[in-house]
Amino acid sequence: MTSPQVVHTDDNSTIDRSGAVVGISAYLIWGLLTLFWKLLGDFAPLEMIGFRITMSLAMLSAYLLWRRRLVSLVRRVSNEKLWGRIAIASVVLTVNWTSYVVVVAQDHVVEAALGYFIAPLATMTIGVRVLGERMRTAQIVTASLGLASVLVLTVGYGRVPVYALLIAGSWSTYGYLKRTVPLSPIDSLAAETMILVIPALALVVWHLQYSNNVFASADGVEWTAVLLLGVITVVPLTMFAYAAQRIPMTVIGPMQYSVPVINFLLGWLAFGEDVSGTKFAGFSLVWLALVVLTVDTVRRARASGTVG
Repeated sequence: MTSPQVVHTDDNSTIDRSGAVVGISAYLIWGLLTLFWKLLGDFAPLEMIGFRITMSLAMLSAYLLWRRRLVSLVRRVSNEKLWGRIAIASVVLTVNWTSYVVVVAQDHVVEAALGYFIAPLATMTIGVRVLGERMRTAQIVTASLGLASVLVLTVGYGRVPVYALLIAGSWSTYGYLKRTVPLSPIDSLAAETMILVIPALALVVWHLQYSNNVFASADGVEWTAVLLLGVITVVPLTMFAYAAQRIPMTVIGPMQYSVPVINFLLGWLAFGEDVSGTKFAGFSLVWLALVVLTVDTVRRARASGTVG
């Protein structure tokens, strides 16, 4: 990856091109990962989380050993007393992963979409209230449309969408925490999985008592998917961490809308989930927000000379 080409200002008048491209790409990958998790829908969500953490640490450790950085990473985290912040980030990330896998396994992909619709609002709120970022007119319009869509969709569900709120709250908090840890994306994620690996292995062992565990019932395709859990976890998370360190929260927040749009379309068109008129109206508001955001982002990028 190249170094940042534009340093953003407090009023977000410019956009780091590399950060924006990498951030958008990460969210597109996350949106399509619903198809991947459907392949593993026959297994317990917590068992999948255990494998996901274990495979991720295996992949990251191999990379860091190859680059001769593993020992220095542990030493740096210890010397700079970063384990506490990393532990909090790892717990928040686990909540997000578990909530998402549960709703996909229960065929509630549209509720996962709602969670990722709410997340940008929380992310932009953190940017404004905690980091002191200022919102432009287009971002205010985007946030207002997003809030309206959340209210409409919540009414459409007829209940408090607990998993959607967990997904939204955990993800926006994780995005903020990533900015407070002075480590590279790969080092930060490796440290998080180090903290989680013992509980993760315990989850895998615990599920051995059930007849439908991975070791007892997975076929060739499912085993391939399990072994790839590290790849599908590390790659987009590393891309996200790269972007989060280079563009404002009020910019990266609206990018998150691409994930729920993809999830909505998959839940509705691919998996046949019920989409009432109220739900469709709520999602339409978000699509309008995406149009506003896209036009504003392209205009600002061209004005700052970061795109042709």
